[in-house]
Amino acid sequence: MFRQRTLQQIAARRAQSGTRTALVGFDGFVDTIVTPVGLRRGPGENFTPISTLGEFGQRIVAAAGKSTNIELYPRIDKLGGNGPIMANALLAAGTQVTYVGALGTPVVHPVFADMASRARTFSLCDAAHTTAVECDDAKLMLGIMRSLDEVTFERICRVMGEATFQAEVAGAGLLAFVNWTMIPNMTAIFTAIVDQVLPKVPANPDRIFFFDLADPEKRSVDDLRAALAAIGRFGKFGHVTLGLNLKEAQQVATALGLTAPDRDETTLRAAAGGIRAKLGVSTVVIHPTESAACATAAGTAWVPGPFTAKPLITTGAGDHFNAGFTTGQLLRLDPEACLALGVSTSGHYVRTGESPSLAKLETFLANWR
Repeated sequence: MFRQRTLQQIAARRAQSGTRTALVGFDGFVDTIVTPVGLRRGPGENFTPISTLGEFGQRIVAAAGKSTNIELYPRIDKLGGNGPIMANALLAAGTQVTYVGALGTPVVHPVFADMASRARTFSLCDAAHTTAVECDDAKLMLGIMRSLDEVTFERICRVMGEATFQAEVAGAGLLAFVNWTMIPNMTAIFTAIVDQVLPKVPANPDRIFFFDLADPEKRSVDDLRAALAAIGRFGKFGHVTLGLNLKEAQQVATALGLTAPDRDETTLRAAAGGIRAKLGVSTVVIHPTESAACATAAGTAWVPGPFTAKPLITTGAGDHFNAGFTTGQLLRLDPEACLALGVSTSGHYVRTGESPSLAKLETFLANWR
């Protein structure tokens, strides 16, 4: 049983948990989670929600040539963005985190205050904003992200100081650079780090680089290929992991001339292996909602996930998977165990809305149904 093997590996490496360090960047969003109202019967929560994204879309399509009003019932304002959510989850699991990103100026926005109190934090500019329309089957993310144009390598060095940024890179066991799609200058940041920073820091063959693209549909195929090439260059300085949800994996596979995966184990394993071989990176991981697969030099691995049809929250589920998977990498767990930690971190979060500690992850791993 893969869960029992994972628990055994965690127990054997628990003493290492306090020494894990991560540098994460570079986005930052204030997320407003909303429920679309289908039929209102009274004030407050006295309504029937639009339960599926398909139904939501049909409402919009039916208004073509006319107009319509769709009420969005607010649930919560929360910390958002791939980077902050992943960083928050890493902190909960016991990793020491430095976060660099769009958290607000001249002061950090209140939704990031708790994270900022627990992590070493550098804010580059105002946070972006997302209205997350959550249905039972999927979510629609509506973003206002002009402030992310200000996220550049030059701004990072100006805010942190070039020597400080270099020291943070040198001291991190994990460097997670996420949300390429929404940061227009991210490929240039990748190139600058490879050309100007990493050659100056002490070699560390165990250093982990993690990349998450964040739904590249709105970027051109040429832009995507350029980003993937830039990501591949980090392999000279450590172990490179590319994390993909199912849609991202399909887009990347298509851009690389490979067969796009479906949700089944066979095609997920094949796509992870094909993308890894094409890019020449250490690890490719693909995580649809029901399972996860990865490819490494040792071959491919796959685990089922603790899927729930009625999650409390879905926004941030993928970022929690990424935090769990990279926590496993930092603990030097095997690929199957990293996948198990990833699906457990995500599974715990969507049920509770909380980022789990390592102890809570162990309990969840032992007991999920």
